[in-house]
Amino acid sequence: MTLRLHDLDLRGFASDNYAGIHPEVLDAIAAANQGHQIAYGEDVYTARLQEVFTEHFGDQAQAFPVFNGTGANVVGLQSMLPRWGAVVCTSTAHIHTDEAGAPERVGGIKLLTVDAPDGKLTPELIDQQAWGWGDEHRAQPLVVSITQTTELGTAYTVDEVRAIADHVHGLGMKLHMDGARISNAAATLGLPLRAFTTDAGVDVLSFGGTKNGLLYGEAVVVLDPSASEGLHYLRKLNMQLSSKMRFVSAQLIALLTDDLYLRSAQHANAMAARLRGALESGIADGSIQGVGFSQETQANGVFATLPAGVADRLREHFRFYDWDASRNEVRWMCSFDTSEQDIDDFVAALARELAALPAD
Repeated sequence: MTLRLHDLDLRGFASDNYAGIHPEVLDAIAAANQGHQIAYGEDVYTARLQEVFTEHFGDQAQAFPVFNGTGANVVGLQSMLPRWGAVVCTSTAHIHTDEAGAPERVGGIKLLTVDAPDGKLTPELIDQQAWGWGDEHRAQPLVVSITQTTELGTAYTVDEVRAIADHVHGLGMKLHMDGARISNAAATLGLPLRAFTTDAGVDVLSFGGTKNGLLYGEAVVVLDPSASEGLHYLRKLNMQLSSKMRFVSAQLIALLTDDLYLRSAQHANAMAARLRGALESGIADGSIQGVGFSQETQANGVFATLPAGVADRLREHFRFYDWDASRNEVRWMCSFDTSEQDIDDFVAALARELAALPAD
C-alpha cells in the first residue's frame, strides 16, 4: 500500500529543503538496503565514502557523516576550539541566526558577530572582533566561520577565501566553512570543490547534502588534521553518530559520483537566474512594477523587495519566506527539481498580484 498525503503539483520557493530526494540518491539508498553491515560507520559504504572525499578534497581529508547541518557546524566547531574559544562570523550566519543557539548552548561556543551587507566576511571585518588574545575577561577569538554560498545568496571567490585564510592563519586562528550550499558555490564558480576549500586554506568544512537532493545527511570534513581533534568522541556526544551510517554514506557517495552534486546545483542556480531574468525583463518593459532586488543572484536564491501586502497574497499560491519584513524583503529559493514551468507560473502569479494593486 502506498500512502501519499501531499499534492504533487504543489510547488514552493521557500527553501531547497522542500524538495524531495533526488532519484539517483533514492536508488543509492535502495542499493545499500538489505543484508547486514556493521553499525556506527564500520561499513563498506562509509569506508568508500572516505575515498570519495579524498578524491574531491585531497589525500588529507577525513569525513565524518552526521545527520544535519546544525550538527555538522556544532561538532565541527567544537573540534576546533578549547572551552574558552570563540568564533567570528557574520551577523547573518546560520550558526548565529537559524540554529536556535545550538553552537552556544549545546556547543558551548561564544559567537562574535560582524555586520556584512552582502553576507561575506573580509579580513578588515574580521579584525573588528579578532582581538583581545590573552585577556582573561574576553572569550578568545580562535576560529572564523564563513558560509559558502552565504545566507544572502552570494558566493566567495577563491581569492576571497584565500585572503581570509591567510589573514586568519596569520593571527593564529583557524578557518571553518559552513558549506550547506557548497555545491551551488561550485556551480557558480565553475571550479572543483577543493579549489575554494582545501587549496584556499579552509581547515574544517561542513559539507551539505540535504539542500541538494539528499534525504538527510551532511558531513564534517577535516581538511587540515592539525586543526581538529576529538571528532570520534564529539559526534556521539552531540547525538550525531548514526547507527545505520551506511545509509548516510551511500547518499553522500551518490551525490559526489558522476558530478550529481554539480548537475543538481547547476540546475538550481539556472532556475534562480531564470527567475531573476524574467523579473528584470518585466521591470524593463513595464509589465512588472514595484519589485526591487536587495542582493546579487549568484547561486540558487533571489532576494527581492515587494510592495506592501503582495507577499502575503502571493503566498496563498506559492510558499516562500520573508527575509526582512520591515522592508518587505523576501527570499525565493530554487532547487534541483524546480522546473522552468514553475518559474514561469510564479512570475505570472506575481505579475497578476502587482497588476491588482491600486494605482497611486
